[in-house]
Amino acid sequence: MNTLPPDAAVLPSLKGRIETNAALGPLTWFRVGGPAEYLVKPASAADLAQFLRALPGDVQVTVIGAASNLIVRDGGIAGVVIRLARGFSAVTVEADGIVCGAAALDATVAEHAAAAGLGGLEFLCGIPGSIGGAVAMNAGAYGSDVAACLDWAEIVTRTGEQVRLPAADLHLSYRHSNLPAGAVVTRVRLRATPGDARLIASRMAEIREARGATQPVRARTGGSTFANPPGMKAWELIDGAGCRGLKRGGAQVSELHCNFLLNTGEATAADLEGLGEEVRRRVAAATGVTLDWEIKRVGQPTGRPEVVA
Repeated sequence: MNTLPPDAAVLPSLKGRIETNAALGPLTWFRVGGPAEYLVKPASAADLAQFLRALPGDVQVTVIGAASNLIVRDGGIAGVVIRLARGFSAVTVEADGIVCGAAALDATVAEHAAAAGLGGLEFLCGIPGSIGGAVAMNAGAYGSDVAACLDWAEIVTRTGEQVRLPAADLHLSYRHSNLPAGAVVTRVRLRATPGDARLIASRMAEIREARGATQPVRARTGGSTFANPPGMKAWELIDGAGCRGLKRGGAQVSELHCNFLLNTGEATAADLEGLGEEVRRRVAAATGVTLDWEIKRVGQPTGRPEVVA
């Protein structure tokens, strides 16, 4: 992919903001990674659409959300990085569902539903990240997932078309959706069922308590590192391969839940990714199972990630 000259003036016009050589590490939950050549924050879906229509097709475009399940490599990301912000965070409560912008946090959507006495979305309070990312990867936990409640998703395609897709068109499966390549989710509708607000709130409290007791929620971490293989739990395979607490530089496999990687304070993206690859190697050697990354890794490394000795 081509990159652009170091002058944001060459980009199409935008009502939102464009930052050049923008730091991405502070935006990620791991707090690591290099800069974006251009960080684009559109003001609205229409603003995004006109920007992408005018952007040359050979310019690399990367979309990030709350960056809770993301490792930005140390060399940063060339081209345009799109991050939806204020103009995409509205949440509207309807009689039997929620319409929300893609930048709305999963937990915020769950809270709006609970306050309105709408059930079926409680699981979202246990998933870090934003709704756009949840749709893109069919996020799920605590007995449900986005596939169980999504009515439709509005997207902007890489060529700048605004389209509303019914959930069936996304062919949602375990941690996967068939979004068109380069598409940006901008708004969605989630089905919900009227219920007892007290019971809904109680279920959310149970989820939060369970998450706090079993996951390193106060650490510099991401979501689950690896997807669960069919009929198995990734954490059990990692634990069985002797990887609990394993370290590489400032990165460590969590001792509380070993399907989480931690930045203990001084980790680089290469430390985290290299540690993850070492975990995959050890699990494959011990069990014959190859773990698939659930955390996305984007951008350019500054060098080849080493494996743990």
